[in-house]
Amino acid sequence: MASILVVDDDQGMRDFIEILLMREGYEVTVAPGGREALQLCRKNKYDVLITDLKMPKMSGIDLLKEVKEHAPETMVIVLTAFASGETALAAMKEGAYDYIEKNFDVEDLKETVRDALNKKGITKDDVMFLKKIEESDSFGTMIGKSKGMLQVYSVIKKVADTSANVLILGESGTGKELVARGIHEHSARKHNAFVVINCGGIPETLLESELFGYMKGSFSGAYADKIGLFEIADGGTIFLDEIGEISPFLQVKLLRVVQEKTIRRVGGKEDFKVNVRIISATNQDLESRVKTGEFREDLYYRLNVIPVRVPPLRERKEDIPLLVTYFIEKYSREMEKEIKRISHYALDLLINYPFPGNVRELENIIERSVALEASNIILPEDLIIAEKQVEGQTSGFDMEIPEEGINLADELARYERLLIQKALEKAHGSKTKAAQYLHENFDSLRYKIKKLGIV
Repeated sequence: MASILVVDDDQGMRDFIEILLMREGYEVTVAPGGREALQLCRKNKYDVLITDLKMPKMSGIDLLKEVKEHAPETMVIVLTAFASGETALAAMKEGAYDYIEKNFDVEDLKETVRDALNKKGITKDDVMFLKKIEESDSFGTMIGKSKGMLQVYSVIKKVADTSANVLILGESGTGKELVARGIHEHSARKHNAFVVINCGGIPETLLESELFGYMKGSFSGAYADKIGLFEIADGGTIFLDEIGEISPFLQVKLLRVVQEKTIRRVGGKEDFKVNVRIISATNQDLESRVKTGEFREDLYYRLNVIPVRVPPLRERKEDIPLLVTYFIEKYSREMEKEIKRISHYALDLLINYPFPGNVRELENIIERSVALEASNIILPEDLIIAEKQVEGQTSGFDMEIPEEGINLADELARYERLLIQKALEKAHGSKTKAAQYLHENFDSLRYKIKKLGIV
């Protein structure tokens, strides 16, 4: 018997829904407000929560957030007045399953509850899976445990063992290939080939022969038969990156592969059956390109059976410290260096940077910093972004001291080094002029430059 919690400060509405759902055979509990409902949710598990949005003391949105925090498997349906549609949509974004207006038809409410139970979004296994990810900070080769990345991991887990085509959406550098590889490696196809091709920047004729292969003599230079990537990926997965770049001619060819599961080599007459899962990726708005006729609508819907959006790094700032630690360890190991950590202020600079190049840009910054750093800690002046791209944050005196505290001597040395470097830059390398800018004795400055290892 499904258990349902009904929350509404209007006793008449509360009693009406309780009686209605009890007649349907559900186990129904009621609460007059959000706080009371939250106490019940902490003691009991409910399959469905039906809550009014506008309630005193604790709103339905606040209740929704708390419930999703502690019991994400609970399906939440919100009740809203006709005029509060925007609030209802906000609730959907926070994880509500659906919303229904207060002047609802009885059958509509019954059907919404049935649908919520039939499509219970997160199972107990999913909850354990997400908890495991939060504890480990990663999933496969992907690093992060922000809300956006947990959603990506959850989708990967759900779709991996299906044969449905997947379209991965996201800006350049967000890690779309890692998501594709994660889907492959968690599927039954994991022991077969995972083939990657970047469709952008490859001439049409070359891309066609790469994808489908060619027969001997089919064009100048074709001295022998060659199998294509679709044949190589038979039984496995092919990842078509930058799918929006393929020409209309190849779109037709690809549509045939998707529909008929067969390919024909360039210059060939025989069709080959292939069992390949297609995962595509794009940083473009393919839907807009469909409307303008640049991308075939039928192919778009064939490829976009399951869309996965990878969030940009600026939307998952809480993952930056995890990524930084990972990249420092990776490149310290590769370059045989003893760099242990990044300073608090340097990390603040990275967290406040918008990262137009996303994770790829962050990796490049850390790799460069590790390569150039002579000490065992990455300092703000080691980051290429510190001066040019993060404005208004060069002083660092507005920084907060973290709970674990700071090393005062290290921080003072860092600021001293930064100021000396800036003075030398302003003086075009002249130590005499730099000493004047800093109101420092020339010999004393020269000693500090040597001591701090400033080049």
